[in-house]
Amino acid sequence: MHEPEFIPPSGGQGVGIVNYGAGNIFSLTSALERLGISYGMINTTPDFDLYTHIIIPGVGHAGAAMEKLVNSGLADAIKNLKKPVLGICVGMQLLTSHSEEGNAELLNIVELNTKKFDKALDIKIPHMGWNGINFGNSVLFKGLQNGEQFYFVHSYFIEYNPIFDIASADYGVKFSAAIQKDNYFGVQFHPEKSGKAGEQVLKNFSNLTF
Repeated sequence: MHEPEFIPPSGGQGVGIVNYGAGNIFSLTSALERLGISYGMINTTPDFDLYTHIIIPGVGHAGAAMEKLVNSGLADAIKNLKKPVLGICVGMQLLTSHSEEGNAELLNIVELNTKKFDKALDIKIPHMGWNGINFGNSVLFKGLQNGEQFYFVHSYFIEYNPIFDIASADYGVKFSAAIQKDNYFGVQFHPEKSGKAGEQVLKNFSNLTF
């Protein structure tokens, strides 16, 4: 796995938000504004060239989100990106191979599966609220302490695999709270709704370079 370097902040890094109609992005743009990170919307394939960092947001149904991504014409372009990419919540799940939600084939960038929480675990579904995560030495969590709390809202999770996992969480079952493969990152939690810790993750991402 290629580990990116960490460069000091130098103002806005030019974050492009993939705009494919997969949910409200107001909280995300508000967080970027608070951090002084410049951003814009990616509506067409040429727009990817305008930004140094890419965020794939998403809420709701993974299968429906993938269909929107394909229909927008942006799916293939995402697979070929060499710059830092961050998938958030459903945006993270889209990076995987398959989701049990709608039995959907996804981008298949990270060879993992997205699964549904088992009701037999006697847990409330969706998993909603603050949850601590455990992470290793990843630049995405630079400046944060292990066990930091982040805000989750999801009924499906990405199976834990130490090859791609850079942060894990437990909710009846151990699952990946964050993953990485090369220049692709994903977080199941919502950094834009996770206070200072979440803002630190967004700041760290915006300062990655490959």
